[in-house]
Amino acid sequence: MTPILGSLSDLDGRYDVLFCDLWGCLHDGRRVYPAAVEALRRFRAGGGLVILMTNAPRPAVSVERHLERLGCPPDVRDGVVSSGDAAVASVNAGDWGRRVFHIGAAKDEAFFEAAQVERVGLDEAESVLVTGLVDDLTETPDDYAEILAAARARGLRMLSANPDVHVDVGERRIWCAGGIAAAYEALGGETASYGKPHPPIYALGRAMVEARLGRPVSDDRVLCVGDGIHTDVAGGVAQGLDTLFVTGGLAAPQMGADVEHPEAERLESYLAAHALTPTAAIGRLR
Repeated sequence: MTPILGSLSDLDGRYDVLFCDLWGCLHDGRRVYPAAVEALRRFRAGGGLVILMTNAPRPAVSVERHLERLGCPPDVRDGVVSSGDAAVASVNAGDWGRRVFHIGAAKDEAFFEAAQVERVGLDEAESVLVTGLVDDLTETPDDYAEILAAARARGLRMLSANPDVHVDVGERRIWCAGGIAAAYEALGGETASYGKPHPPIYALGRAMVEARLGRPVSDDRVLCVGDGIHTDVAGGVAQGLDTLFVTGGLAAPQMGADVEHPEAERLESYLAAHALTPTAAIGRLR
């Protein structure tokens, strides 16, 4: 049975570093969770290092600006690494050509402040770069069927700067870039992503830890915290890292009536269905 924790402090002394997800753990896109803020503060006060690791398709500096707008205090973190950072590094290495067709919203403009590419029409593009949906409040991947079919006909590869399929904004679930990538794969298109659960973002996280501490930290002293079973948990497991599954995020509807206290039987059924076993679980980060 996966143990269900009362608070992060139940693990005191076991870990030196947290790779902590944002959406669904620290905030819901509209408000910061006060209990999560205090949990991260306590961890840092005890000498721990908190690296916020997010699948946001924007560079870390843009993520930090968003946290400030949400009112998240800076003392919950020692650094931020993002899927956008990892994707920009691949783009700037020339892995996707210099002319790309972009699918995404104006809010993702920060990606192109860092990426050394030109945005062009689909007929001129060397690849497709997806940061999200143009209007994630009204659209679904079905709205991109014609574009995806045309890209597939040209044999273009697709880079998804955010592997997430969905996130919850307040009480509303919206589509992310990963949903478009999945639709493209269903057409037989080739896709790639560099955020969780894929290795590049963890390499960025480990490099940041070493830079902050002046030394590497052994994997058994790192804990991955997140609410995404296919991203946070699957990625941590694949990296050989311990994981804390926050059930009160994306999986909350499957965990019973009390979001703070998941029902053990429901949790075990959910984990069995996804063939993944986190080190521990918690209703909400606190």
